[in-house]
Amino acid sequence: MLVDQRRQQILKVVENKGFVSLQELSELCDASESTVRRDLEHLDSCGTIRRTRGGAAFTGESLATFDDREKQASNEKYAIARFIAAQIEPNETVLLDGGTTTLEVARQLIGKEIQVVTNSLPIVSLLSNHPGIELVIIGGYLYPKTGVCLGPIAIDGLKGISARRLIMSTGGITEKGLFNSNVLLVETERQMMSVADEIIVAADSTKFGHSELTHLCELSEVNKIVTDSHVRAPWKKTCEQSDVELVIVDA
Repeated sequence: MLVDQRRQQILKVVENKGFVSLQELSELCDASESTVRRDLEHLDSCGTIRRTRGGAAFTGESLATFDDREKQASNEKYAIARFIAAQIEPNETVLLDGGTTTLEVARQLIGKEIQVVTNSLPIVSLLSNHPGIELVIIGGYLYPKTGVCLGPIAIDGLKGISARRLIMSTGGITEKGLFNSNVLLVETERQMMSVADEIIVAADSTKFGHSELTHLCELSEVNKIVTDSHVRAPWKKTCEQSDVELVIVDA
């Protein structure tokens, strides 16, 4: 494999996964760790990745930045978030995943006396100065595309958590289930799902009908999906067949 081809392959894998170990990259490229280490140093100098102890993390910009995505379907996200926040009762423990719609849910929770557990820095920044909300922060590798903490440290931190509800986002929904664009994100979300009594997915209608890089779970593994009125009618039957409550709100 030519040097440029190998480096492009490394960049693609690191971008898709968020973080990749040196050993994994060495096996993937069929190259020595010293060779891959030099490739990582080159990519680090270009600003596309960041060398870390034992591997590399992606630092480039996504095709749609967090701020850009927050503006997309803003009316729909507001309606979804308002409905979900209204379900949250005083003194409840809520686990919030990262994402633009869950950030809007967090905004709608301001004023409630609740406990919020999250791995999202945008949500932490939003809620940190509101005394009625007891905030628990899950740490880990900070994924620069979305500002969420992921990986083994986040997963270990979540193992000691128990939440009444998980409110999570998703990159895509098909008949096969939920998908997201990053392997580390999916692994962390699976741990979130395992510690929550009820799983609520906040997803505007644009998320339906397409997949992303990594499969997160079957439809039947979530309790409720809240979406907007632009969702296509057949999805109601699809969700019913998987024993999932589909809530449609007017935007």
